[in-house]
Amino acid sequence: MGTGEYRLKHLIVTADDFGRSPAVNEAVEEAFSTGILTAASLMVGAEAASDAIERGKRLGGLGVGLHLVVVCGRPVLPRSEIPDLLNADGAFDTNLVRAGFRYFFLPRARRQLAREIRAQFEAFRASGLELDHVNAHNHMHLHPTVLSLILSIGPAFGMRAVRVPDEPAAVPGAQTPSVPARMGRAFLGLWLGLMRRRLARAGIRINDRVFGIRDSGQMVRERLLAMLAELPDGVTEIFSHPARGPWDGVEAAAAHYRFEEEFQALIDPDVKSAVAVSGATSTPFRGI
Repeated sequence: MGTGEYRLKHLIVTADDFGRSPAVNEAVEEAFSTGILTAASLMVGAEAASDAIERGKRLGGLGVGLHLVVVCGRPVLPRSEIPDLLNADGAFDTNLVRAGFRYFFLPRARRQLAREIRAQFEAFRASGLELDHVNAHNHMHLHPTVLSLILSIGPAFGMRAVRVPDEPAAVPGAQTPSVPARMGRAFLGLWLGLMRRRLARAGIRINDRVFGIRDSGQMVRERLLAMLAELPDGVTEIFSHPARGPWDGVEAAAAHYRFEEEFQALIDPDVKSAVAVSGATSTPFRGI
Protein backbone atom coordinates (compact mmCIF):
# COMPACT_ATOMS: atom_id res chain seq x y z
CA MET A 1 0.00 0.00 0.00
CA GLY A 2 1.02 3.62 -0.21
CA THR A 3 1.85 3.07 -3.88
CA GLY A 4 -1.62 3.78 -5.21
CA GLU A 5 -2.96 0.26 -5.82
CA TYR A 6 -6.13 1.11 -3.93
CA ARG A 7 -7.52 3.97 -1.91
CA LEU A 8 -8.87 2.57 1.34
CA LYS A 9 -8.31 4.96 4.23
CA HIS A 10 -5.54 3.97 6.64
CA LEU A 11 -4.12 6.08 9.47
CA ILE A 12 -0.72 5.61 11.10
CA VAL A 13 -0.09 7.79 14.17
CA THR A 14 3.58 7.81 15.12
CA ALA A 15 5.60 9.20 18.00
CA ASP A 16 9.13 10.12 17.02
CA ASP A 17 12.17 10.12 19.34
CA PHE A 18 11.11 7.05 21.35
CA GLY A 19 13.99 6.43 23.75
CA ARG A 20 15.05 10.06 23.96
CA SER A 21 13.98 10.33 27.62
CA PRO A 22 11.75 8.66 30.21
CA ALA A 23 9.28 11.52 29.67
CA VAL A 24 8.98 10.55 25.99
CA ASN A 25 8.73 6.84 26.76
CA GLU A 26 5.97 7.35 29.33
CA ALA A 27 3.98 9.42 26.84
CA VAL A 28 4.37 6.76 24.13
CA GLU A 29 3.14 3.97 26.40
CA GLU A 30 0.10 5.90 27.61
CA ALA A 31 -0.78 7.31 24.17
CA PHE A 32 -0.76 3.79 22.75
CA SER A 33 -2.62 2.24 25.67
CA THR A 34 -5.34 4.89 25.97
CA GLY A 35 -5.07 7.06 22.88
CA ILE A 36 -4.69 6.96 19.10
CA LEU A 37 -0.96 6.16 18.83
CA THR A 38 -0.16 3.15 16.63
CA ALA A 39 3.62 3.41 16.11
CA ALA A 40 6.82 4.82 17.59
CA SER A 41 10.24 5.45 16.08
CA LEU A 42 13.10 4.33 18.33
CA MET A 43 16.43 6.11 18.73
CA VAL A 44 18.59 3.08 19.53
CA GLY A 45 21.52 5.16 20.82
CA ALA A 46 19.54 7.54 23.01
CA GLU A 47 19.87 7.65 26.78
CA ALA A 48 16.51 6.01 27.54
CA ALA A 49 16.57 3.47 24.69
CA SER A 50 16.72 0.45 27.02
CA ASP A 51 13.61 1.65 28.85
CA ALA A 52 11.86 2.24 25.52
CA ILE A 53 12.72 -1.28 24.34
CA GLU A 54 11.25 -2.83 27.49
CA ARG A 55 8.07 -0.80 27.06
CA GLY A 56 7.91 -1.75 23.37
CA LYS A 57 8.05 -5.43 24.29
CA ARG A 58 5.16 -4.99 26.73
CA LEU A 59 3.06 -3.13 24.17
CA GLY A 60 2.62 -5.94 21.69
CA GLY A 61 0.50 -4.04 19.17
CA LEU A 62 2.72 -0.97 19.01
CA GLY A 63 4.65 -0.76 15.73
CA VAL A 64 8.21 0.13 16.77
CA GLY A 65 10.49 1.33 14.01
CA LEU A 66 14.06 2.58 13.72
CA HIS A 67 14.58 6.34 13.94
CA LEU A 68 18.05 6.60 12.41
CA VAL A 69 20.19 9.39 13.86
CA VAL A 70 22.91 10.83 11.62
CA VAL A 71 22.56 14.50 12.67
CA CYS A 72 21.65 16.27 15.91
CA GLY A 73 22.36 13.38 18.22
CA ARG A 74 24.89 10.79 19.37
CA PRO A 75 26.12 7.73 17.51
CA VAL A 76 26.10 4.06 18.42
CA LEU A 77 29.71 3.50 17.32
CA PRO A 78 32.73 4.93 19.17
CA ARG A 79 34.39 8.06 17.87
CA SER A 80 37.45 6.06 16.77
CA GLU A 81 35.36 4.32 14.10
CA ILE A 82 33.56 7.38 12.69
CA PRO A 83 35.81 10.40 13.39
CA ASP A 84 34.73 12.32 10.29
CA LEU A 85 31.06 12.29 11.31
CA LEU A 86 31.39 13.79 14.78
CA ASN A 87 32.22 17.13 16.38
CA ALA A 88 34.59 17.74 19.29
CA ASP A 89 31.89 16.66 21.75
CA GLY A 90 31.44 13.28 20.08
CA ALA A 91 28.05 14.17 18.61
CA PHE A 92 26.78 14.44 15.04
CA ASP A 93 26.70 17.82 13.33
CA THR A 94 23.69 20.01 14.13
CA ASN A 95 24.06 21.81 10.79
CA LEU A 96 22.07 19.65 8.39
CA VAL A 97 23.38 21.32 5.23
CA ARG A 98 27.01 20.97 6.27
CA ALA A 99 26.49 17.34 7.25
CA GLY A 100 24.70 16.69 3.96
CA PHE A 101 27.58 18.03 1.89
CA ARG A 102 30.05 15.93 3.88
CA TYR A 103 28.00 12.75 3.40
CA PHE A 104 27.68 13.37 -0.33
CA PHE A 105 31.17 14.54 -1.28
CA LEU A 106 33.61 12.82 1.13
CA PRO A 107 34.17 9.11 0.38
CA ARG A 108 35.61 8.40 3.83
CA ALA A 109 32.60 10.07 5.46
CA ARG A 110 30.26 7.90 3.37
CA ARG A 111 32.12 4.76 4.44
CA GLN A 112 31.87 5.77 8.09
CA LEU A 113 28.21 6.68 7.65
CA ALA A 114 27.54 3.20 6.24
CA ARG A 115 29.18 1.65 9.32
CA GLU A 116 27.09 3.76 11.69
CA ILE A 117 23.80 3.09 9.88
CA ARG A 118 24.54 -0.64 9.91
CA ALA A 119 25.37 -0.46 13.62
CA GLN A 120 22.02 1.20 14.34
CA PHE A 121 20.18 -1.53 12.42
CA GLU A 122 22.18 -4.12 14.36
CA ALA A 123 21.30 -2.46 17.66
CA PHE A 124 17.61 -2.55 16.74
CA ARG A 125 17.81 -6.24 15.83
CA ALA A 126 19.56 -6.95 19.14
CA SER A 127 16.60 -5.36 20.94
CA GLY A 128 14.40 -8.30 19.95
CA LEU A 129 11.68 -5.99 18.65
CA GLU A 130 10.04 -6.53 15.27
CA LEU A 131 11.08 -3.78 12.84
CA ASP A 132 7.88 -1.99 11.84
CA HIS A 133 9.37 0.85 9.78
CA VAL A 134 12.41 3.06 9.23
CA ASN A 135 12.80 6.83 9.09
CA ALA A 136 15.48 9.31 10.13
CA HIS A 137 15.84 12.13 12.62
CA ASN A 138 15.27 15.48 10.90
CA HIS A 139 14.09 13.52 7.83
CA MET A 140 17.70 12.94 6.79
CA HIS A 141 16.64 9.88 4.78
CA LEU A 142 15.66 12.43 2.14
CA HIS A 143 19.41 12.79 1.54
CA PRO A 144 20.39 10.65 -1.47
CA THR A 145 23.41 9.11 0.27
CA VAL A 146 21.49 8.27 3.43
CA LEU A 147 18.58 6.80 1.45
CA SER A 148 20.93 4.70 -0.68
CA LEU A 149 22.60 3.30 2.42
CA ILE A 150 19.24 2.54 4.04
CA LEU A 151 18.14 0.69 0.90
CA SER A 152 21.39 -1.29 0.69
CA ILE A 153 21.55 -2.17 4.41
CA GLY A 154 17.96 -2.25 5.68
CA PRO A 155 16.44 -5.25 3.85
CA ALA A 156 18.88 -7.66 5.50
CA PHE A 157 17.46 -6.52 8.85
CA GLY A 158 13.82 -7.01 7.91
CA MET A 159 13.06 -3.49 6.70
CA ARG A 160 9.68 -3.54 4.96
CA ALA A 161 8.40 0.04 5.33
CA VAL A 162 9.87 3.55 5.17
CA ARG A 163 8.29 6.91 5.89
CA VAL A 164 8.14 9.21 2.88
CA PRO A 165 8.16 12.73 4.39
CA ASP A 166 5.76 14.07 1.78
CA GLU A 167 3.46 16.66 3.35
CA PRO A 168 0.83 18.25 1.09
CA ALA A 169 1.23 21.93 0.33
CA ALA A 170 -2.25 22.51 1.75
CA VAL A 171 -2.42 21.15 5.29
CA PRO A 172 -5.96 21.11 6.74
CA GLY A 173 -6.50 24.05 9.05
CA ALA A 174 -3.15 25.67 8.25
CA GLN A 175 -2.51 28.98 6.57
CA THR A 176 -1.94 28.99 2.82
CA PRO A 177 1.80 28.63 2.22
CA SER A 178 3.70 31.56 0.79
CA VAL A 179 4.81 31.67 -2.85
CA PRO A 180 8.44 30.79 -1.92
CA ALA A 181 7.16 27.89 0.20
CA ARG A 182 5.06 26.59 -2.70
CA MET A 183 8.03 26.88 -5.05
CA GLY A 184 10.19 24.99 -2.58
CA ARG A 185 7.51 22.32 -2.24
CA ALA A 186 7.37 21.94 -6.04
CA PHE A 187 11.15 21.41 -6.18
CA LEU A 188 11.05 18.96 -3.27
CA GLY A 189 8.21 17.12 -4.99
CA LEU A 190 10.57 16.08 -7.80
CA TRP A 191 12.91 14.39 -5.34
CA LEU A 192 10.04 12.85 -3.38
CA GLY A 193 8.75 11.29 -6.59
CA LEU A 194 12.16 9.75 -7.23
CA MET A 195 12.30 8.56 -3.63
CA ARG A 196 8.93 6.85 -4.01
CA ARG A 197 10.03 5.10 -7.17
CA ARG A 198 13.25 3.85 -5.56
CA LEU A 199 11.37 2.49 -2.55
CA ALA A 200 8.70 0.89 -4.75
CA ARG A 201 11.34 -0.86 -6.88
CA ALA A 202 12.82 -2.26 -3.66
CA GLY A 203 9.42 -3.57 -2.57
CA ILE A 204 9.26 -1.23 0.43
CA ARG A 205 5.85 -0.16 1.79
CA ILE A 206 5.30 3.58 2.04
CA ASN A 207 2.73 6.13 3.13
CA ASP A 208 0.92 8.36 0.63
CA ARG A 209 1.37 11.51 2.71
CA VAL A 210 2.46 12.72 6.12
CA PHE A 211 1.27 15.44 8.47
CA GLY A 212 3.52 16.89 11.15
CA ILE A 213 6.40 18.57 9.30
CA ARG A 214 5.09 22.12 9.07
CA ASP A 215 3.59 21.86 12.57
CA SER A 216 6.55 20.05 14.12
CA GLY A 217 6.35 20.46 17.86
CA GLN A 218 2.89 22.01 17.58
CA MET A 219 0.72 18.97 16.86
CA VAL A 220 -1.80 19.91 19.51
CA ARG A 221 -5.48 19.05 19.82
CA GLU A 222 -6.77 21.70 17.39
CA ARG A 223 -4.27 20.70 14.70
CA LEU A 224 -5.11 17.01 14.96
CA LEU A 225 -8.85 17.67 14.84
CA ALA A 226 -8.44 19.77 11.68
CA MET A 227 -6.35 17.08 9.99
CA LEU A 228 -8.67 14.24 10.97
CA ALA A 229 -11.74 16.14 9.76
CA GLU A 230 -10.30 16.17 6.22
CA LEU A 231 -8.44 12.87 6.22
CA PRO A 232 -8.09 11.71 2.60
CA ASP A 233 -8.19 8.19 1.21
CA GLY A 234 -4.98 6.22 1.07
CA VAL A 235 -2.28 5.87 3.74
CA THR A 236 -1.78 8.93 5.93
CA GLU A 237 0.86 9.10 8.64
CA ILE A 238 0.53 11.71 11.37
CA PHE A 239 3.62 12.06 13.53
CA SER A 240 4.35 14.12 16.62
CA HIS A 241 6.76 14.40 19.54
CA PRO A 242 4.77 13.60 22.69
CA ALA A 243 6.32 13.67 26.15
CA ARG A 244 5.20 13.99 29.74
CA GLY A 245 6.74 17.44 29.93
CA PRO A 246 10.27 18.67 29.09
CA TRP A 247 13.49 17.01 30.26
CA ASP A 248 17.14 17.91 30.77
CA GLY A 249 19.03 17.99 27.50
CA VAL A 250 16.25 19.02 25.11
CA GLU A 251 18.05 20.17 21.96
CA ALA A 252 17.91 23.87 21.19
CA ALA A 253 15.95 23.35 17.97
CA ALA A 254 13.13 21.72 19.95
CA ALA A 255 13.04 24.16 22.85
CA HIS A 256 9.72 25.59 21.64
CA TYR A 257 8.02 22.19 21.21
CA ARG A 258 4.76 21.71 23.09
CA PHE A 259 5.60 18.18 24.22
CA GLU A 260 2.95 17.80 26.91
CA GLU A 261 0.23 19.31 24.72
CA GLU A 262 1.14 16.95 21.90
CA PHE A 263 0.81 14.05 24.31
CA GLN A 264 -2.53 15.29 25.61
CA ALA A 265 -3.79 15.60 22.03
CA LEU A 266 -3.14 11.90 21.41
CA ILE A 267 -5.33 10.84 24.33
CA ASP A 268 -8.00 13.54 23.95
CA PRO A 269 -11.54 12.06 23.77
CA ASP A 270 -12.56 14.35 20.90
CA VAL A 271 -9.48 13.36 18.91
CA LYS A 272 -10.24 9.68 19.52
CA SER A 273 -13.81 10.26 18.33
CA ALA A 274 -12.54 12.10 15.24
CA VAL A 275 -10.47 9.06 14.26
CA ALA A 276 -13.56 6.87 14.52
CA VAL A 277 -15.69 9.31 12.52
CA SER A 278 -13.01 9.56 9.80
CA GLY A 279 -13.63 5.95 8.82
CA ALA A 280 -9.91 5.23 8.77
CA THR A 281 -8.37 1.95 9.85
CA SER A 282 -5.79 2.72 12.54
CA THR A 283 -2.64 0.69 12.04
CA PRO A 284 1.15 0.62 12.35
CA PHE A 285 3.16 0.40 9.11
CA ARG A 286 2.99 -3.40 9.12
CA GLY A 287 -0.76 -3.14 8.53
CA ILE A 288 -0.52 -1.35 5.17
